[in-house]
Amino acid sequence: MPRIVLAQIDCTVGDIARNADLIVDAIRFAHVHGADLVLTPEMALAGYPPEDLVAKDHFVDDIAEALQRIALACTGVTAIVGFVERVGDVLHNSAAVCRDGAIASVYRKRRLPNYGVFDEERYFEPGSAPLLIEVAGETCAVTICEDIWVPELVAEAAALGATVVLNISASPFHAGKGSEREEMLRDRAAGNSVHLVYCNLVGGQDELVFDGRSVVIDPAGNVMARAEAFRQDLLVAEVPAAPLAAHEDPLRGGHDEVWGALVLGLRDYFHKNGFSDAVMGLSGGIDSALTAVLAVDALGATHVHGVAMPSRYSSPGSLTDAEALAHNLGIDYRTLPIEAGFTALLDTLAPSFDDLPPGVTEENLQARVRGMLLMALSNKFGWIVLATGNKSELSVGYSTLYGDMVGGFAPIKDLYKTHVYELARWRNRASEVIPEASIEKPPSAELRPGQADSDSLPDYALLDRVLAAYVEDDRSVDEIVASGVAREVAERVAHMVDAAEYKRRQGPLGIRVTPKAFGKDRRMPVTNRFRG
Repeated sequence: MPRIVLAQIDCTVGDIARNADLIVDAIRFAHVHGADLVLTPEMALAGYPPEDLVAKDHFVDDIAEALQRIALACTGVTAIVGFVERVGDVLHNSAAVCRDGAIASVYRKRRLPNYGVFDEERYFEPGSAPLLIEVAGETCAVTICEDIWVPELVAEAAALGATVVLNISASPFHAGKGSEREEMLRDRAAGNSVHLVYCNLVGGQDELVFDGRSVVIDPAGNVMARAEAFRQDLLVAEVPAAPLAAHEDPLRGGHDEVWGALVLGLRDYFHKNGFSDAVMGLSGGIDSALTAVLAVDALGATHVHGVAMPSRYSSPGSLTDAEALAHNLGIDYRTLPIEAGFTALLDTLAPSFDDLPPGVTEENLQARVRGMLLMALSNKFGWIVLATGNKSELSVGYSTLYGDMVGGFAPIKDLYKTHVYELARWRNRASEVIPEASIEKPPSAELRPGQADSDSLPDYALLDRVLAAYVEDDRSVDEIVASGVAREVAERVAHMVDAAEYKRRQGPLGIRVTPKAFGKDRRMPVTNRFRG
């Protein structure tokens, strides 16, 4: 009966020494708890995904050196360590089996994902052979991430005599992924009458979040143990063991898991890049309010700075709502009026504008003054500007380059506007920090008198429905019309999405929470005349 430690650790891409320390600490923990085996996540030594770092020979050399140090710590316990392996001129995504102070064997990932956010075929060659090892009298098959999604590879391991299938993984989060993944793992275990031990990465890496939720499943498909979601965890499990009781078997979902991903992704982006404080514009609207609450949950109130930047068009309610939010959160709050700067720019441009009527240009100038002020605070104090745009706005270009798109990170850029409202109401159940007026009032950029988003965009419920079909499901305009959407709306939204690609390319990174986010998931050419 092996006792196994699932080392669900938060690795940092490129920080090989720290990643190695986390692994050695897990091995020491296993010694203390009498464990036979330690599993680490996929590519734990490099961090995942390392991308073009693997093209640097010294990066791969440093990984090999750190792996030797880890192997020396493996006396009386076996560790399976994810790493980048060089064999001649070829690189592999590999797992080292370390025991008795040495590297006993190596498994090379056989199925390399090359879709969505994954680019493994760009860097690695696939392995060709299974690997079975003995641990405390049990025959265990070693697999890496995508291998477990392939039914034939699990069936092959069972046919070769494996009673336990081990999988080290770096499976990124999107809403619903936890239940989808665990359902697949249950099917693999039950369909092959094997125990399945799955160790996933946890933590934020640029736009990706890894949710952890490492799990042990018995041959009947029952969950025997599960690690925490969105947190480092050293899970000790015996194989076999009794399944968890129903009340011990919660799997976070819905708004709770999305919020957990956003908090972890924002916190890790700041901490792993050496930043502590965030600054953002507070307009009194829902997007900046939700971003501020998220920043406080991730970084702490003392590290969040809110800035109101009223113009001649700002309503009194916007200012009072922004101030109320800052007071509720206990964050630093300051007011920097933009009227003088806006007027100076209008005066400077007046000779060139030659009495042309005001329009979008003048509206955008206000956003750009605000962006300049936020960047000035960022430069002066070392704070990172959080852009507050959501996926609905960024999809259709309802945002200003060098204005409200200014920022070092955009935490809600993958949340549709309707989801922003849902999350705001959900978060207020824990503590009512977002003023009700920010949630209930019609959304407006307040860049001209009486402006409302509905002047330029379809109702957000309809817009988000069309965007989900066009952006995430790659539906054609004809298909969207067939689903009941007016052709004029479908064509207009599709055109806005296509025309805004150049803007999105210049925007900051943000946290992926949907199955298809802008960026790595969806890569469209900027110069592109295909429509619909």
